[in-house]
Amino acid sequence: MTDHRPSPLLKSQRFRQAREEDWRRLERLMDKAEKGSAAKLTDAEILAIPVLYRSTLSALSVARETSLDQGLIEYLETLATRAYFFVYGSRATLQDRLSDFFSSGWPSAVRSLWRETLISAALMALGAIVAGWLVVHEPEWFYAFVPAELAGGRDPGASTETLRATLGGHDSADGLSAFAAFLFTHNAQVALLAFALGFALCLPTGLLILYNGATLGAFVALFATRGLGVELGGWLLIHGVTELFAVILAGAAGLRIGWAVAFPGSRGRLDAAMEAGRTAGVAMAGVVVMLMLAGLLEGFGRQLISDTGLRYAVAGASGLIWAVYFYAPRAARHAR
Repeated sequence: MTDHRPSPLLKSQRFRQAREEDWRRLERLMDKAEKGSAAKLTDAEILAIPVLYRSTLSALSVARETSLDQGLIEYLETLATRAYFFVYGSRATLQDRLSDFFSSGWPSAVRSLWRETLISAALMALGAIVAGWLVVHEPEWFYAFVPAELAGGRDPGASTETLRATLGGHDSADGLSAFAAFLFTHNAQVALLAFALGFALCLPTGLLILYNGATLGAFVALFATRGLGVELGGWLLIHGVTELFAVILAGAAGLRIGWAVAFPGSRGRLDAAMEAGRTAGVAMAGVVVMLMLAGLLEGFGRQLISDTGLRYAVAGASGLIWAVYFYAPRAARHAR
């Protein structure tokens, strides 16, 4: 008896001929979209892509079940994958992503960390107050918080006039450029470590923020006891408002992760840490931006602006800008 059943190759050819026009059309649309011309797709073409995608998936399923030739199956798999990323994948441009990050993503992440931000700020303030009090009552405590090699002679043994001379706006006056560079580098390292070590149940993060505050408090106390507190405040805050706020936010991000690990609730620790990490990671990306801006203010503002009143004005303006940027947009968006 003669077997009249079609061969697998013939079945594959018939299958391809019946549907190939749709596949070719989907392939042309994918080529057009992937070459950066997605914006030029017509409404009809955009609406056709999901339909053609589902048709291709159906054909791929049939091809697999009926064991058609492997070349056809691989072709359909590749085409379906390309269409999938167009239909379900993100097609936002880099400009769109950056715009979304700065307009909503970063501020929203910072607002959601408000409790941790308050705790981080309180820890820094506590470190500064305790170290400052100790230095005021016993100047030798200064060396416990600011190593002598980093102070560079700007320590309790220096005269008031020597300390005053370091607050000028130019490096030629042998100002605090060396200490300023150290302070910025130190703060950046503390910020990154405070975030990175947050998973260790908050403790290292809290200690780093305390220590950062103590270093600052000891330095401020030294100048304050010589009647130079106001001048030093202007010198520090012109970039310190942005820089220290960045450290506080980094500490808040680390505390969020550490708290989630320590108290995951009904979720697993890994799931809790991952969820906290998404918010903390967005906030930390913004912290890097803040540190870059602080570096510019430290490098240019401190050198170009020597008037104490103007320095405070710049510091106040930067603080107001950050407050409005992070905390005012919520009400503005809800009002629409």
